[in-house]
Amino acid sequence: MAHVRRHPEAKGRWQVRYVDPSGRERAKNFARKVDAERFLVTVEADKLRGDWVDPRLARTTFGEWTDRWRGTIGHVKPYTRDGYESLLRVHVLPRFAEAPLVNIQLVDIQEWMSDLARSGLSVSRIRQAYFLMGQILGAAVASGYLAKSPCVGVKLPRMQVREMRFLTSEEVETLAASIREPYGVLVHTLAYGGLRWGEAVALRRGRCELLRSRLHVVEALSETSKGLVFGPTKTYQRRTVVIPGFLRNLLAEHLAAHGGVDPDALVFPSPAGAPMRRGNFHRRLWRPAVEAAGLEGLRVHDLRHTCAALLIAENAHPKAVQAHLGHSSIQVTMDRYGHLFPSDAEDLADRLDATRRRTVDDAGLTDDASEVADLFATVPSLA
Repeated sequence: MAHVRRHPEAKGRWQVRYVDPSGRERAKNFARKVDAERFLVTVEADKLRGDWVDPRLARTTFGEWTDRWRGTIGHVKPYTRDGYESLLRVHVLPRFAEAPLVNIQLVDIQEWMSDLARSGLSVSRIRQAYFLMGQILGAAVASGYLAKSPCVGVKLPRMQVREMRFLTSEEVETLAASIREPYGVLVHTLAYGGLRWGEAVALRRGRCELLRSRLHVVEALSETSKGLVFGPTKTYQRRTVVIPGFLRNLLAEHLAAHGGVDPDALVFPSPAGAPMRRGNFHRRLWRPAVEAAGLEGLRVHDLRHTCAALLIAENAHPKAVQAHLGHSSIQVTMDRYGHLFPSDAEDLADRLDATRRRTVDDAGLTDDASEVADLFATVPSLA
């Protein structure tokens, strides 16, 4: 039973004895009885709420806990792990490495984010650092090192949404004609196949089922601190992309002219025959082609947006767009491209207008609204 008593060995001191949720008996000493009683009340309240944590675990520093947390993320992709390590090294550990977990408060997180903003760090990078911090502290909560995460309730800086850029089919042709051969086929594959960059440069001959106009997307190429790595796609899902006939023919011609017949050979290697690095491609091939086509500022990823826009322009169902692009859910598709789908709002408004007219006609009433409509022709400011 929890209680406060005089310390059996230290004269003038008080001792709190209690049992933690695991059944282990614990003791803590105080110089004043009032402090001991206050601590006992707090402990019992925390136990009732389920907020009690082992004080010794809570004193673990953030740096020590992060070292242990690193051992739990072996499943993440190398590229993602590299991103985590960069954020930790540059932005997180310099601030919190020596801080005991229990001492990190919400205000500390908020002040840290404000300091990052004042340093000129981008909003995107600040949010990435925050989400990583939240992931690490959330794991500490789940492991019994903290009662709750101090990241909960932090106000994040707002992301400035970058306007998507979509090419017309004519602009795609101009770009494909402007890039050095044989990479015009890659432009068409990105714009009409909707593959991500890493998926396109990881595509192998044996996964091009051209007689059935299908590409099997099963892996992606990513760049890490240890070099280029082939791994799963962004969503860890395999998908089959049905491509238009013209692209099937272009790919067939491309494969017949380049790279032999090895099914493991890359469809789009670098000019030297190695896996393609994004930076080299952008500097040597993409940027000159974009400038020649008059499309300054165009990103490789904009071809994926273009694919979505072309599909939607052809009245593709949202689920078909999701499957073609390999989104993890229909919500992702609608969040990114929902504004491109045709709206039923005007049709609904016309139906409501017709409903009201029928009601007025049936009741033999005068339709004042139809008379007001003449104002649009006589008062330009209303148009």
